[in-house]
Amino acid sequence: MTNSAINIDLASDIQTNMMMILEENKRLASQIDFDQVADMIPFIQNAERIFIVGAGRTGLALKATAMRLMHLGFTVFVVGETVTPSIGTNDLLIAGSGSGTTSSIVKAAEKAVSANAKVITISTTLDSPLAKLSSHVSILPAAQKEDHGGNISKQYAGSLFEQSVLLLADALIQTLWKLDGTPAEELWKRHANLE
Repeated sequence: MTNSAINIDLASDIQTNMMMILEENKRLASQIDFDQVADMIPFIQNAERIFIVGAGRTGLALKATAMRLMHLGFTVFVVGETVTPSIGTNDLLIAGSGSGTTSSIVKAAEKAVSANAKVITISTTLDSPLAKLSSHVSILPAAQKEDHGGNISKQYAGSLFEQSVLLLADALIQTLWKLDGTPAEELWKRHANLE
């Protein structure tokens, strides 16, 4: 089907959708308990090594977080990569899952807990298997993937949660950077140079 067949002004529709997405994220941000989010910082600062796990688009957002944590000088691994070592005592697993029920993420959290590592989670709910395994959960009041009613978000399949994971993590990084105080020029030296 072409745009002429459904008679739509594509540029105008894209602009409208962009504004809707930004408004949804702004509304969500106004509902976040930032004291709860701030409680994640000591876990990150005190970890010997940090492991990141998420599935799908949430996993992609958290990979961006892994990169920024590396820039700040943390030792960071993404679960599932071939160079990721075993997790252990004094390590931290940061998990992202809207539902808190994604089996691969729950299994990673179970293994982390059994290895005496800490788990902190970004989710939409405190009532999940993942939340029960976590030392701390930060809640993003976004729709879950199968919430098709459009009451929380007009976007498809958890998009608001995935976007807000990236934005929240970037806000955390900004605060960690301020606490660290390393100039941007020094952080840049850690940026990938094999690209």
